[in-house]
Amino acid sequence: MSEKQLDLLYSEVEEELRASVRALLEDKSPASSVLARVETDQVTDTALWKELADVGAAGLPVPEELGGAGASLRESAVVAEELGRAVAPVPFLGSAVLATAALQACGTEAAAELEALAAGESTAALTVPLAAMPGAAFPEDVRARDGRLEGTVRNVADALTADTLVVAASGPDGPGLYVVAADEARITPVVTLDLTRPLAEVSLEGAAGRRVAAGADAEKALRRALVAGAAVLSAEQLGVAQWALDATVDYVKTRTQFGRPIGSFQAIKHRLADLWVAVSQSRAVVRSAASAVAAAQEPGAGDAERTEAEVNASLAQAFVSGVAVTAAEEAVQLHGGIGFTWEHPVHLYLKRAKSDALALGTADRHRLALSGLVDLPAPTA
Repeated sequence: MSEKQLDLLYSEVEEELRASVRALLEDKSPASSVLARVETDQVTDTALWKELADVGAAGLPVPEELGGAGASLRESAVVAEELGRAVAPVPFLGSAVLATAALQACGTEAAAELEALAAGESTAALTVPLAAMPGAAFPEDVRARDGRLEGTVRNVADALTADTLVVAASGPDGPGLYVVAADEARITPVVTLDLTRPLAEVSLEGAAGRRVAAGADAEKALRRALVAGAAVLSAEQLGVAQWALDATVDYVKTRTQFGRPIGSFQAIKHRLADLWVAVSQSRAVVRSAASAVAAAQEPGAGDAERTEAEVNASLAQAFVSGVAVTAAEEAVQLHGGIGFTWEHPVHLYLKRAKSDALALGTADRHRLALSGLVDLPAPTA
């Protein structure tokens, strides 16, 4: 691993980006705003997404010649942390990470779509189930023939507000990635646990698609996107866990029982200390995953870098998803009665943590993938 990858600290540029995104979210998407929005039919905050695009969040990894920031996945992970910390209902994961990573892997064939995404002029959705696991078999939900696509994909993230669909489809010529105008598909919302990340069923009935990658190139592009998504999702989970820890620490300092702040009770001190250690460990794992995937996406990266990226992304998902769930559960419990009310935002974080734990592969599936990636032999009877 290179010296750059070993640097797990945040750079000055990354801290400036974090400050800009956090200030914007605190101003435009406070907890009260998110709570009100999830009760409406327009959950995704498209106005907020436009403002995030103005600070460069929509096109961080896109090359500068295509209108992007020319940054790396490290910067995308920083933004994901802040979005997780605010449970902001914006299409960052689906559009700026999954769809963008897939299109970048397609080269010049997808240049026009990348320019539009980086400028914030449109959003996209990678049309595979959110539970899709990096390294799994190429999906067979959609079939392609003569440039027309047929099939249904369930539980697609950020499809409801997408302008463009990046569809994984199989046909007579093998796997392919196709760009499809969203208005050519029937997109139906589905009921989800996480109120802040709408999912949809996407039905394609003879929709016209433009193929941007075929065969092994399509498989590699999809795998690259899902690996990048897993790494960035772990950063989002870190943000959820950090908010839960900070909010709970603040609460136990002010909530009193028997004339004392409950934070002074030894049992609560121990629970929060354990949680602080777990969150600190998660940050190191997340930074390692983001750095490894960023290195694998650089020109000239080889199989060793790509394997290192997959190892780190799976490790991050296997570890951080559980920490996020535990942190949110502790927040609910230690907030007492108020933590069980709809008026308090903590339930949004618990639902996001639980849903994220199922997205892009569960912890168990990532541990199984790790055993193969690091050549760990299966236990014998």
